[in-house]
Amino acid sequence: MSDLLAALLLGIIEGITEFLPVSSTGHLLIAERWLGHRSDLFNIAIQAGAILAVTLIYRQRLWGLLAAFAGRDLRAPYDPLGVDVRPAQVRDYGFKLLLAFAVTAVGGLLLKKMGWELPDTVRPIAWALILGAFWMVVAEQLAARRAAREGERTAIAWRTAVLVGVAQVVAGVFPGTSRSAATIFVALLAGTTSRAAATEFAFLVGIPTMFAATGYEFLSMLKDGGIAGEDWSALGVAFAASAITAFVAVKWLLRYIQSHRFTAFAAYRLALGVALLLWLPAGG
Repeated sequence: MSDLLAALLLGIIEGITEFLPVSSTGHLLIAERWLGHRSDLFNIAIQAGAILAVTLIYRQRLWGLLAAFAGRDLRAPYDPLGVDVRPAQVRDYGFKLLLAFAVTAVGGLLLKKMGWELPDTVRPIAWALILGAFWMVVAEQLAARRAAREGERTAIAWRTAVLVGVAQVVAGVFPGTSRSAATIFVALLAGTTSRAAATEFAFLVGIPTMFAATGYEFLSMLKDGGIAGEDWSALGVAFAASAITAFVAVKWLLRYIQSHRFTAFAAYRLALGVALLLWLPAGG
């Protein structure tokens, strides 16, 4: 297989799995067994492509948040607060996004300083996929019961914002957890019974989080001279593939969750996790 084709496939895998609740880390680790291990810069680039895609999807929403801080009210799609939204409400939502990001940033930096992270090996990722599958089913069942009692709740509480930030830190420590899965289902358990509202908050807070993490890693590599000898053609192909496929995947997911639960993703995670554990004795 040519290097460009391998880079293209890795970019597609990253784009599809980064924001779906199935763990991009786990899929890339498996794919690299056949397509070859890539540099840290390559992995940063394909993640940046996925972030760019979701930023473009939510560009109007993000612009509306910025405008609200200036006292203006701009309508934007995917607004979990409903039609009649005042700038003050949008500003409140924006502050909750900032709080979730701050919790993630502080927690992530502390863990980075402590050197506390699990290795990107198959066994812990497989177990994270399996445990995450059960977590998703239970969380959605509890959210459905609460919605039946209290009606659909789209608001994001301050407590929810803090817990979403903590969930991002946990997902960063345990490869295979899936950042999107952890944040979406923490939001559902914390009282936001609307799948669409929980997903949007998880995706929006993921934009600054992932941009910051990507920038931090890139600057560290630049300082250490880790970008020398990079295949820029393969990196460019992978970046473009990741951005395009992530755009399509997120658009599809936002439509899918309007009328479907996350059960299919949980079943997929369970099957993949079990398959990986069965494969370990032969594959190491």
